Amino acid sequence: MKIGLKLIGSILAMSAALISAPSAAKDWPERPIRVIVPFAPGGGTDIFTRVMAPRLADVLGQQIIVDNKPGGSSIIGTQQVAQAAPDGYTLLIVDSTFMINPSLRDNLPYDSVKDFTPVVHLASGPVILVANPKVPAKSLKELIDLAKKEPGLLFYGSGGNGASTHLAGELFNMVADVDIEHVPFKGTGEALTAVMSGQVPLTFTGISSARGPVEEGRLRALAVTGETRSEAMPDVPTFDQAGLANVNSSTQWGVYGPKNLPADVVAKLNHAFNEALKDPAVKERVVGLGYVLRGGTPAEFEALTKSELEKWNKLITAAKISIN
Repeated sequence: MKIGLKLIGSILAMSAALISAPSAAKDWPERPIRVIVPFAPGGGTDIFTRVMAPRLADVLGQQIIVDNKPGGSSIIGTQQVAQAAPDGYTLLIVDSTFMINPSLRDNLPYDSVKDFTPVVHLASGPVILVANPKVPAKSLKELIDLAKKEPGLLFYGSGGNGASTHLAGELFNMVADVDIEHVPFKGTGEALTAVMSGQVPLTFTGISSARGPVEEGRLRALAVTGETRSEAMPDVPTFDQAGLANVNSSTQWGVYGPKNLPADVVAKLNHAFNEALKDPAVKERVVGLGYVLRGGTPAEFEALTKSELEKWNKLITAAKISIN
């Protein structure tokens, strides 16, 4: 009987301890959250993240530390998150490079689906085709006609082999049935500078980078991707409106955590990011940079990622692009 009483007492004590112990989900987050941006400071992904960070901190009640880990076409920073503890204190901001790399590079040190937990789709952003003002084509149609009439005359710069701006050009070549040669640079900014100086005539880039030079007359905007015109540059037609359908190379941004991130932590993070995207100050700033804010559930972002992986794989296979 004494043994039984002792056993019952132990069970009751353990139950009481479990009931009184603070829940990890209830108390999370208890310390600052590190958000890894796998690109250099000052780029579009970095700026977007830093605009959201103060609102995220307000919602979560903890400091948000934006940590830039550039290198290896975003692989270095991405791998760090894949190897991080699944506690919600290390997150990854991705752009379309995350969806492109698996089709371009053998032996990635992570699996883009299995090694991460989706949190939220942040935004999409159109890619804009811009030309040096001296290019004798003032519209997309004139550019295509020129490319067909004088093969080898035109080149387009990009942020590097395998970058989304490179693949946008390859998609344009396929859809328009032209052969405009690719010239890779070390970054989107360098490619843009090369177009403004006349070193190369064309480039595909983000609106946040092109808007100022276009307004100043240093670049000519020909068309943007997307279903509708960009609020940031409403005078520029979409590719569809300019007469060329199926140039669907918009960039996507979102948030991932390491695999096995607890569902309750994911729910809190998803709520916080959605709240940040609704904030008027955040919206005003990022929409002006050319982003289309999205939000939504983790499941929706996971479905988008898989769709983008398939889309880019088809393009890369068809265009026979390889950088291994």
